[in-house]
Amino acid sequence: MKPNRVVVTGFGVVAPCGIGADAYWDGLLGPGFTDGQTSEFPEWDPTPWFESPKHARRADKVEQFALAATAEAFETGGRPDVDDERIATIFGTGVGGIRTLEAQIEIRQNKGERRVSPFLVPMMMPNAAGAAISMRYGLRGPNETICTACAAGTQAIGYAARLIAFGLADAAVAGGSESAGTPTSLAGFGNMTALSTSGVSRPFDAERDGFVMGEGAAVLILESLEAAEARGADVVAEVLGAASNADAHHITAPSPGGTGAIACMRLALADAGLEPGEIGHINAHGTSTPLNDAAEATAVAEVFGHHGPPVTSTKGVTGHALGAAGALEAVAVLLAMRHRLIPPTANTKVVDDEMSIDVVIGEPRPWTVSPAISNSFGFGGHNGSLVLGPFK
Repeated sequence: MKPNRVVVTGFGVVAPCGIGADAYWDGLLGPGFTDGQTSEFPEWDPTPWFESPKHARRADKVEQFALAATAEAFETGGRPDVDDERIATIFGTGVGGIRTLEAQIEIRQNKGERRVSPFLVPMMMPNAAGAAISMRYGLRGPNETICTACAAGTQAIGYAARLIAFGLADAAVAGGSESAGTPTSLAGFGNMTALSTSGVSRPFDAERDGFVMGEGAAVLILESLEAAEARGADVVAEVLGAASNADAHHITAPSPGGTGAIACMRLALADAGLEPGEIGHINAHGTSTPLNDAAEATAVAEVFGHHGPPVTSTKGVTGHALGAAGALEAVAVLLAMRHRLIPPTANTKVVDDEMSIDVVIGEPRPWTVSPAISNSFGFGGHNGSLVLGPFK
């Protein structure tokens, strides 16, 4: 059976650098975040996306972000005109409602068990965002949550596309959401020396010293090409291929030489039916940690050749939004296609001289749009690669 072609017909994004696709794009072209361990919303008002402030308070920020991004995705792309039972909801997160969990632990310690919220469990569970989306929009197809650390958003989109390609769904809402910058979380990441001590995310830079915690959500509306054409939807891009695999090496460190990432990118290219030379842009995982960036640069050079296609990491602007990162970066690729520009890697001044990759720094680079690959690599050795291309 020939797989269905899978297209993107809408997308939405909520990030500290911009709420909504246009503001997000402006943020990606901005100077980057340079002010501490977290890149978070200075102010966040969820009430425009909820029936009342009371209902908003009963949702963790990770769910609030997801619903806000989904609203924009449906506004821009419209609702797929297929049976509700054929619309999947595939969502990714790294840790789910950790803010609610941490706050309620403090309440229990200080005020006793009877003061713990009865909404704790539905607010903290990792599947809350996907569940809320499916209930709000009446989506009765497969509803699954992927919790593969920092690879979750990319793997969610890839898995959703696979369901459509193989005829198990006709459309899907797919993406990721995260809000994990709690005091205990930051202490844990800090004590394992993953966070930047300088408060600056500078992927692939010679002086990189760790990541800055981000937050936000991004959502893509995926459809079979047949379903999209039947309703006259505007096609934004095509999901050409995707892959996931495991390093099977270490709980936090990437496999030496980026062997898992090499295999994952090659699997995604094979799924897309593309040769490395046909890729015109790489949106890197690029967390700004010494080990991750070195391994990814080695992997990119191995797959695409030394100084191959232009590489960017948007985490100098967004910080590292863990399970939402891949979804945010997929939207960054879609916007780069729309504007025919590759955003620069913010804060990166001097690329590590041990890396033989073409990192876009300083100014955005004009781009003759072609297929692009977006990478996400998570703790636990989870790897995900997504190939997006212009619709032809």
